[in-house]
Amino acid sequence: MSHVGNAVAAIRAGLCKVAVISYAASGRSWRLPASDFNTGPTGPGQYEVPYGVSTISAYALAATRYMHQFGLKPEQLAQIAVQMRAYASRNPQAMYRDLITVDDVLSSPMISTPLHKLDCCVVTDSGGAIIVTSREQARDTRRGGPAVLGFGEAISHGQINQMADLTTTAAEYSGRRAFASAGLGPQDIRVAQIYDSFTITVALTLEALGFVKRGEIGDFIASGQLGPEGRLPINTDGGGLSSNHSGRRGMYAVIEAVRQLRGESPGLQLRSPELCLVNGTGGWLSATATLILGNAA
Repeated sequence: MSHVGNAVAAIRAGLCKVAVISYAASGRSWRLPASDFNTGPTGPGQYEVPYGVSTISAYALAATRYMHQFGLKPEQLAQIAVQMRAYASRNPQAMYRDLITVDDVLSSPMISTPLHKLDCCVVTDSGGAIIVTSREQARDTRRGGPAVLGFGEAISHGQINQMADLTTTAAEYSGRRAFASAGLGPQDIRVAQIYDSFTITVALTLEALGFVKRGEIGDFIASGQLGPEGRLPINTDGGGLSSNHSGRRGMYAVIEAVRQLRGESPGLQLRSPELCLVNGTGGWLSATATLILGNAA
């Protein structure tokens, strides 16, 4: 997602006319052991590496803190996974399409308290590409596409021990910048693609972006607001929790946003969306990028 914003800046500066952003990874079929983020035995990593911290345990710390501070219930968090599977069930390209229940999520193996297996993203082989160009150049293309109306990125820390507040993310800043550059606000967005490495990632991000007041995400989820008839349908292809995730889900989130705006989603197609927000989270809740895409007039 950051690359899209950088491509727009390069085109506006006259450094190029067309940018191709590509990504592919064999996250599922790769035979070697997966590596994890760390900075080795020195620097900030010295406080975490000896204890065997992993990506999921870092996110689990954030989930534990949020639940303690705001009373979020595991059942509410599980409903995110249930809704993503409901979207995936309508997407023939999704990895998992069988519907699941809250009980299914809560009875799946505990990976790192309080996150169960079904609170975690799938691992797939996937790839994709995005072409970014100017409005003038796009007029000569066969299909065209939505415009990048707003963009923002931010980084708040490296290791999880440096995170000042485990209950919010840098999307608070990247989202603010994206909305400001687009001249829009959270109230204008009716569909979003939110990076869902874990269910807690979605919960923290929606609050940080201003879609929900601090501490109220549990009720928002429980009332069905993430469903197709709710306030904010998200991850309409099934997201990383059920559709695909080869390591850098941002590529596929942008592709689904473009497909929704074109009316070409392989799964659930919403009724004529005009705007779509896309947000990515990297590292250990460390960095975020926010895009606002809209159909050009």
